[in-house]
Formats: sequence, C-alpha cells, structure tokens
Amino acid sequence: MTFKSLLLGSALALGSASLMSACNKEPAITEAPAPVNAKLGSFGIALENIDETVKPGDDFFRYVNGKWLDNTEIPADRSSYGSFHILADQAELRVRDIIESAAETGGNAGSAEQRIGDLFSSFMDADNIETKGMAPLQADLDAIYALGSHEDIALAFADRSNDLTLPFGPYVYIDSKDTTQYITYMGQGGLALPDRSYYLDDKPSNIEIRAAYLDYMTTVFEAAGKDNPRERAENVLAFETDIARAHWTREKRRERDLTYNKMTMEELDSYAPGLPWAEMMKLMNIGDIDDIVLTQNTAVKDSAKVVVATPVPVLQDYMAFHLINDYSQYLPSKVDNASFDFFGTALRGTKEQRPRWKRGVSFVNGTVGELVGKIYVQDHFPESSKAQMQDLVENLRAVFKEGIDDLEWMSEDTKTQAQYKLAKFNPKIGYPDKWEDYDGLNVDKDDLIGTVKSARLWRWNDRVGKLGQPIDRDVWGMTPQTVNAYYNSSLNEIVFPAAILDAPFFDPNADPAVNYGGIGAVIGHEMGHGFDDQGRKTTGDGMLEDWWTEQDAENFKARASRLGTQYDAFEPLPGEFVNGTMTMGENIGDLTGITMAYKAYKRSLGGQEAPMIDGLTGDQRFFLAYAQIWQAKYLEKAALSRLKTDVHSPGQYRANGIVRNFDPWYEAFNITTEDELYLPPEERVRIWE
Repeated sequence: MTFKSLLLGSALALGSASLMSACNKEPAITEAPAPVNAKLGSFGIALENIDETVKPGDDFFRYVNGKWLDNTEIPADRSSYGSFHILADQAELRVRDIIESAAETGGNAGSAEQRIGDLFSSFMDADNIETKGMAPLQADLDAIYALGSHEDIALAFADRSNDLTLPFGPYVYIDSKDTTQYITYMGQGGLALPDRSYYLDDKPSNIEIRAAYLDYMTTVFEAAGKDNPRERAENVLAFETDIARAHWTREKRRERDLTYNKMTMEELDSYAPGLPWAEMMKLMNIGDIDDIVLTQNTAVKDSAKVVVATPVPVLQDYMAFHLINDYSQYLPSKVDNASFDFFGTALRGTKEQRPRWKRGVSFVNGTVGELVGKIYVQDHFPESSKAQMQDLVENLRAVFKEGIDDLEWMSEDTKTQAQYKLAKFNPKIGYPDKWEDYDGLNVDKDDLIGTVKSARLWRWNDRVGKLGQPIDRDVWGMTPQTVNAYYNSSLNEIVFPAAILDAPFFDPNADPAVNYGGIGAVIGHEMGHGFDDQGRKTTGDGMLEDWWTEQDAENFKARASRLGTQYDAFEPLPGEFVNGTMTMGENIGDLTGITMAYKAYKRSLGGQEAPMIDGLTGDQRFFLAYAQIWQAKYLEKAALSRLKTDVHSPGQYRANGIVRNFDPWYEAFNITTEDELYLPPEERVRIWE
C-alpha cells in the first residue's frame, strides 16, 4: 500500500430512531440483537459520533465522524490524529510493558531480553547523553573535515557505518525483471526537507520553512563548534537546492516502468562520470557486481555533476550537518530540541516533543522490532483472529475473481493474466512464520550512539548479504506491532500486521457488516494495489512486465484518469488541492477496497437479507464502518505537508471521494440529486467491477 496512519473515535450512545430519520429510510427487515462485547458501541460503530445536522449525501465523512471531529483535540505531541493513531497508542503502551519487563528481567548477554532492555535503558538515560555531549560523534566529524578531495568525499559517502543521508542512495532488493535474484539499486536522495518543492517553490509557506531550516542548520554548526555557522548553513542549503533541481517529482517517481534503468558498472562510469563508483561499491561491501539498476536515473547523473562541481569544504559541511541531524535524537537536548523545533513545529505544527518513553519505544521497535513482536503476538493476537482474517481474505479473493470475469471492458487474454495474478496473491496475517533474531547485533547499554551505528551497519550488511542468495519469501516489511498494512508487488503479497487487526478495523465480536466495511475494505485496498495504475505493471510472479493488450490498457487509463480528475478538484485548504496523479494508486486502492468488501459482505450472507441492528440495515452499517476507519484530523501545517508529500488523500476524501462513486451507497442512504456528493451514474468511476 503503502497504507497510511489514521484514527478512531470515542463512544457516546445515540438512539436508533433519530439516526434513521437522518438516513431517511425504514427498511422492512427483521431487527436482530446487537453482537455482544463489541469494542465500539453496541455492534462495532460509535454511533454517538454521528452528526445529525449533516446529511449523509452532503458530507458522509462528517456525518459519520462529526461529533468526534468537534470534540477531539489533536494531542500536543502530534500533528494529526485519527483511527490509526489511537490503535498505535494502544500498541505503544503494550510494547512499553514488554520493554520494561525485559529491562527488569535482564537476561544473558545477547539474549532478547538483554538487548530489548538495554536499548531502551540507554535511550532513556538522558543524563548520560548530556554528559557525553557531542563527544560520541567527534571522531566522525574530525574524519569528515580531514577529507581532502572529491574522491575522498565520494569514498566517505560509501561508509555505511553511519548510514548517512546521501545525494544518491544505494540499496539491495529483488530484481523487478528477474524475481529469482536480488540486485543493487541506486536512486535519488540527499535532501533533509520532505520534497524538492520546498527548495524550488517560492510560495510564502516554503520561504518561511527554508528560513527556519537555515536557523536549524546554524544551530547544528554552532553545536559542532564551527565558525561562521550561518555561512556554512547557507552553502549547504544552496547545495541541496541544486540537488533538488535534479530530483524527479513524486508523480514521475510513481511510474514504475520508468524507474528500472539497468546498466553495467562500466556504463555507470560513463553515464555519471567523476566519481569512483566501483571503489564506492566495494567499500559498501557490495563487492564486484556486474549490474546496477538506477531508479531515478537522470537524478543520479545530475546529482553526481553537482557533487563534482561543489567545493570540498561545502561537501564537508553537508556531511557534517547530516551526520549530526541523523543522530540528533541521540544527542544532547540543545540539538535534539532544535531538531524537533524545525521538523516537528516549523514543518508540521506539532506543539510538543513526544515524551521520551514514547520515543524510546519507537527506537526499540525500529532496531529490534521482531524480538518485541514475537512477545507482542503471544500476548495480544489470538489465533482465532488469524483464522477469521484468512476467511475474510479468501472471501474477497473469490468476489474479486468474479469481478474480473464480469468486466466488460477487458479482453479474455488480459483477464487470464489478471486471474493468474489474483490466484498467486500470498496473504500474510498477524506475524511472520520465521522470526528475525538479529544475530550479531550487539547492544552496549553505556554507548547509545555506538549501538545505533552498530545497528545501522548490521542492517546494511544484512541486506547486502542477500546478493547471490535465494529470495527470502518469509521476510516481513513491518513488525507485528505496526498499525498498517501493505502490498508488495515483487512478492505479490498482501500483509496485515497484528496491531491493525483491532477495532475499528477488525473486531471478532462486532457485526460482520462492520468488519467487512472496516478490515474488509483494507484487504480489498491491498489487493487493489496489485491492480492499481502502477501495480498493474507487474505480473503474478512479481515481474515488471506489460501483460495488458493495448486496448485494455487504454480502457483502464481512461477510468483511472476520470478518478484522478475528481480528486484534483478536492480543496482541503484554501488554494491547496489534492494531487490526483500522486494519490492515484491509493485512490484506486480505496475504490477497489470498498467494491470488493461490499461484494464479499453480500456473499457472506448466503443470499439472505442482513438483519436490522439498532434500526440500521446491513448496508448502512457497512458504509458507516467504512467512513469510521478514515476518522482523522490534521494541523494546518501538517495538512499542507501531506498534500505535497503523501500519496494518500486526506481522510475525508478517502470516505467521500469513494462512496460517491459507488451505487449501493446511494441506495443505502437515499442519496438524491439534491445532495452535494451526488454524481450522475454516468460520472461514477468503476474500474474493477
């Protein structure tokens, strides 16, 4: 999916009669008792959050979540808040208990308990961090300022022990055009601001952020004891601006077929001359590789030109700044707070730094997450939930198969390939079958930065070590305690960590309509990514390969383009619009998700009518649950940043932008031409149905 953080609501009971008057519909269906022990409301939906002053057809998102939006304050240590964050807070508290128990228990050197506990303790020892000051990085800073040439700089770029932000980022992953092997990739990088537009666009908000960035860099150079800190900051900003000019836009970076540019190392030397690429790769422990894939190829070439043309002292300052910036949370409060003041407050509007224990939990999760996850699922994820999820997945797969068969706009040849891909989908639910033990990763309780360096180098060597090895299909890209889900095109897999399998997304004790409208739509969303505007470019075996007839591809693009045009018109902030091209994949995923989840829900009824619960039909409960999962609020700066950088549309459009394209929603809530969200049937976008 990539599937972004959102959030749920609080509960205050509301009578079914008043709710039904808002829906303006009284179906003659048998009333059934609500499920017992649902976490939200009587059957899985917090009806008390409904705003009856809003018609469902005018703003369905606000109709379902209005009172939550009115009564909920974004916590001071967050820039946004919603369903995903609420579940993340729950997981965070559970992980804290696991970590503190490990710290209290201790354990033998190298044991899971020892590494978990010592990692947390070392991060929490703020006094020790203040006492050591900048000393843990001094040798690295001295080494940077001892570099005497562009070749020296390039070879220092290749030192993965610090895992620094670099103008071009190498990594190892599955070869998109030969999914039986791993290959080395390299793409654009090197910027501290979230997107090239922050450097190049002269909107007042961007000018303000660049000024704050200069202030932050000045503080960093002062902390490093450097003279002329402002001048150094200005030179680094100018260098990064040149790199930003070379960068591809986010819209172009999404085009999967444009990001596979394979060449030999000799060809790389000619394509991006001036840097010792072969020696750099050897220093990265990549060794004598024959081929490399450039993702944003022209960005790598042009960034190399910028590096070669930039004076060595500026490159030294660039490296020194990013060294300190990348380690800021492990350094004294002067640097740590300055980093938060810029990245948290200036960039996103967050009022307060997260409490240190929460940041410590995040640190442990990010370092040895599967050691924690193994304990997490033992305590918080019953096998019955996994079995129920497997049934949901297979039900959605069945209706997706039927949907492909019934497509009028797709030829039989393309349908055959689509069915093959769907059948090959590998669902991973809850937790991995094989756990990472982080063998060789040592933790020194008294040396926080040394441990961080060791962990980064371990992670790099673990990835590089995959070259020449069989593809590991058991690996997970998220820990079980992560509130998220994703689709991986190279492995053609859909992945649902344990922590997202909770209310409002999934509740074993909730009404089935609620689970289908919640986690069912999430399952369908992830399946949809295999068939969105970029996912459709890979085969059932994960190969980047065109399996569409020319006419079928044009039919798909026409439908997707209409959806993009709809989203381009959404204006969450005055003068600031959703980017329908950048968010295309997620919007298609949402539309596919609700379509398949609804059909799967109907299929689960076995031809019977769903019972009424609290005066609501099954269809109404399904759509209420769908809008409930996108519950979210954003600070203005955070909302603006997301519009520039996030491939997901804001929460209100993930609800409103989708239901207005879906016929059953109109029927469930008696939506008419008088309602603001109404779209004529011929304007409603249908893709995988």
